[in-house]
Amino acid sequence: MSDKRTDYIGWDDYFMGIALLAAQRSKDPNTQVGACIIDNQNRILSTGYNGFPQGCSDDDFPWNRDESLGETKYQFVVHAELNAVLNARGKNLSGARLYVSLFPCHECAKAIIQAGISEVVYLSDKYNGTASDVASKRMLAAGGVKCRKILPTKDKLVIDFSI
Repeated sequence: MSDKRTDYIGWDDYFMGIALLAAQRSKDPNTQVGACIIDNQNRILSTGYNGFPQGCSDDDFPWNRDESLGETKYQFVVHAELNAVLNARGKNLSGARLYVSLFPCHECAKAIIQAGISEVVYLSDKYNGTASDVASKRMLAAGGVKCRKILPTKDKLVIDFSI
């Protein structure tokens, strides 16, 4: 008879939790997105979050979304998925799974396909039906990338630093 824990989290919750934790590094005041790339043996290959490129100070570039105010963040922010692909630094991503808190845009879909990632597991699809979303889903399907919305088994994961 075993006394091991039975309330541990599954792989999907674990890796989406890591993506959500990575999202906490984002300084974007509106949308924090995180991504985590996993190989077929459930090893983490890379993580990423949305933010400005290396060397571009987040104090010197705009965070606003309103074009009437001039420059917006959209010209400068690197999305979490692309950051995760770039952060892999040459690792073989062929056949990997990408866990991401927000369904990828059409630009990230291109990088996902080119990197050889075989599956996208996402939490939110809040831009469903937009032009970018439709293009993304079309390309991912044509590129043979499986897309799956995660169904978390828990409402939240708590990280307690007081242990």
